[in-house]
Amino acid sequence: MIKYEKGVSAFKSIESDPAILDEIAALKEELKDDLVILGHHYQRNDVIRFADVTGDSLILSQKAVEMKKKHIVFCGVYFMAECADILSDDDQKVYIPDMRAGCAMANMANIKDVEMIWEHLTSGTKEKIIPVTYINSSADIKYFVGKNDGIICTSSNASRIFDWAMERGSKILFLPDQFLGINTAISKGIPESAIFTLDRLPDEKAIEVSQVFLWNGYCSVHKRFTLDDVTKRRNEYPGIKIVVHGECTADVVKASDAFGSTSTIIKMITESEKGSAWAVGTEQHLVQRLTDRFPDKTIVPLAESGFQCVTMSMITPEKLLNTLKEIKEDITEHEVRVATEIKHYAKTALIRMLAL
Repeated sequence: MIKYEKGVSAFKSIESDPAILDEIAALKEELKDDLVILGHHYQRNDVIRFADVTGDSLILSQKAVEMKKKHIVFCGVYFMAECADILSDDDQKVYIPDMRAGCAMANMANIKDVEMIWEHLTSGTKEKIIPVTYINSSADIKYFVGKNDGIICTSSNASRIFDWAMERGSKILFLPDQFLGINTAISKGIPESAIFTLDRLPDEKAIEVSQVFLWNGYCSVHKRFTLDDVTKRRNEYPGIKIVVHGECTADVVKASDAFGSTSTIIKMITESEKGSAWAVGTEQHLVQRLTDRFPDKTIVPLAESGFQCVTMSMITPEKLLNTLKEIKEDITEHEVRVATEIKHYAKTALIRMLAL
């Protein structure tokens, strides 16, 4: 069994070729007047070191647009780059170093299936259903939500967005993460008997009695944390605080001391007392950076080995370097462009959220 001690790392990031890192630094300096590099919290260290801004997906997009740089390189996954393009100005270009770096959760909700379910739900009730999508969704799903009087949420503001939706309707269709949906619904006092997971089509009775319909999607990282992980950490570290991401399963969230977004997790640990102990249920690159940043605190992954996001890890220094070379040579192979007709309603849904 791995033993964790204060300031001792059990997780080792892959080390890159120093020559490649030097070349990135030089090219970034050369392009600095027109370039901003965004790094999501789950990126590996040798990528995040080059980020001008780090954070969650939405704040990264907002910051990039505010900075007015012509070239935006998003070190994250594909839906994040789409989001940046949706919010960006016409003279800005968005790139992702690996076009295959998708999000499994976002891919679990495709537009044809969502439209079919929507038709089934809306034809089964006269009550107003408000569609809400987690920002971890494709541009097509954001478009669908915007077109149907809905809104986008983040893991930080999901509770407030539920309030907004229930003020405008009596039912919610929540896409695509069932666990953020159920955790938020339970926190709002909605009984589990009124929450329906769309792993099958609801009949007329189910549509009538349900307040929240949850898409049957999930995060492949956060779903892996278990109640046994919580119990084990509490036994190993009496008095430890356990904080997990809102994408974790409902039983894990209920057994933890707190749940929230990555920003919430970072804030709680940052503001905690020296000597405090934390078990953190989220992606391992972030957990390790917190461990390194706060050697005066005991910070361990909730699961013993920690879990990495495979697609986030597809962004490597080599691919970042290639993207910067393409920008210099005016090549757009890794440019992400959302179609104009999709962008309009997707941006409408985002603006509704930002207005709150």
